[in-house]
Amino acid sequence: METRTRAALGAVAALLLLAGCTSSVRGTPGAAGLRDPYFPKLGNGGYDVRHYALTLAYDPADGRLDATAEITARATQDLSAFNLDLTGLTVSGATVDGAPAAVNRAGSELTLRPRTDIDKGQEFRTTVTYSGVPEKITDSDGAGEGWLRTEDGALALGEPAGSLAWFPGNHHPSDKATYDITVTVPQGLRAFSNGERRSERTANGRTTAVWRSAEPMASYLAMVAIGRYETKSVPATGAAGIPVLSAADPSVAAKSAPLLDRIPELLEWSRENFGPYPFSSAGAIVEPTGDVGYALETQTRPVLPQNAFDVETLVHELAHQWYGNSVTPATWRDMWLNEGFATYAEWLYAEDFEDTPAQESFEEAFATEVNWAFPPAEPPTERNLFDPPVYERGAMVLHKIRQRTGDDTFYEILAGWPATHRHGNASTDDFIAYVEDVAGEDLDEVWDVWLYGDEKPERPN
Repeated sequence: METRTRAALGAVAALLLLAGCTSSVRGTPGAAGLRDPYFPKLGNGGYDVRHYALTLAYDPADGRLDATAEITARATQDLSAFNLDLTGLTVSGATVDGAPAAVNRAGSELTLRPRTDIDKGQEFRTTVTYSGVPEKITDSDGAGEGWLRTEDGALALGEPAGSLAWFPGNHHPSDKATYDITVTVPQGLRAFSNGERRSERTANGRTTAVWRSAEPMASYLAMVAIGRYETKSVPATGAAGIPVLSAADPSVAAKSAPLLDRIPELLEWSRENFGPYPFSSAGAIVEPTGDVGYALETQTRPVLPQNAFDVETLVHELAHQWYGNSVTPATWRDMWLNEGFATYAEWLYAEDFEDTPAQESFEEAFATEVNWAFPPAEPPTERNLFDPPVYERGAMVLHKIRQRTGDDTFYEILAGWPATHRHGNASTDDFIAYVEDVAGEDLDEVWDVWLYGDEKPERPN
């Protein structure tokens, strides 16, 4: 009896131990959304994307996109399932490491359940095949993003969330990755994207271009431009040693050419102020005004409508390559770090080339009442992320830092901030800590009054 009891207890203990071990390694689903202050459902938890390989075939005649997304990621937890952001389009199949995965759709959430759990720290590869007519997304402020059909092609833009209209992914700025984007279009059209063009060939009535972004990029900065473009290129021997490739719609190419020719010069001026250019290529895409209603700092190759293609806007979008693209916001609440720096770049350009001191630009912004609608670091809702206070009052914060620290320290901050967080993410708290460390003093008055204050000071100084 005693022997049987001991044996039974031993068997129970072994089963409990086995159950405990199984429980400790069993995966759980990754979070559907990263709880961003303004877009809580955007992005996904449980993994970190390393690389996107997107293969797109587009026919402007019917607007159909046939595509495959191959996503290489590393699990940040034991995963039984994970989500991708994708709106519209029809998913015909998905695999994880070559094995079929179960797929479920709920709104813009695409849930994949692999055949076996993925261990924390494991790198895995997901392939999603999808097709359909991609959507234009109308933002709360009325702007259009996502996949925008044009007279002769299409334009894919993604700030803040338009990228989920044309490829599945982890669409939050905190998860940056490298990209290969291959686009096939009917012969006679051309496709442009971010980074460097690796090849372009025409066969059987179709033209395929392969683009590579070797430096990490947030998904909202990815773009595709399809149309009948005229191109301008400057080899790497140009100013700043960066190859420049730009494209313009034929209807605006002649008018755009003089300013496109100035990109190497503007990059060199930017390098002198902001430090080394953080990417391996540069350029711009110029569209007819009706194709897009705003300029956007898409990585390495900003997109600008003809009616906004002036030197101030180009300086602004090029400055974003340092502020926003290389050092990217940790959340959308940190948007003022993008726009404040890019706006201040306009003030610096006016100071250097137009005999307009930055103090004069500051005073003009100070006198503009709309800039005091809310603190730049605390937009009330997602509809206010691109309102004037984020831009103009954000630039005022930088000018107050300049006044407080002096030019030598301020220019050290200008170049040091994007160097310290090169190709990474940073928050407003990170910026405050960095500035005070470089300045060697606290700047509470600047933060309390200019960055977070609700009341307009009586005087600008």
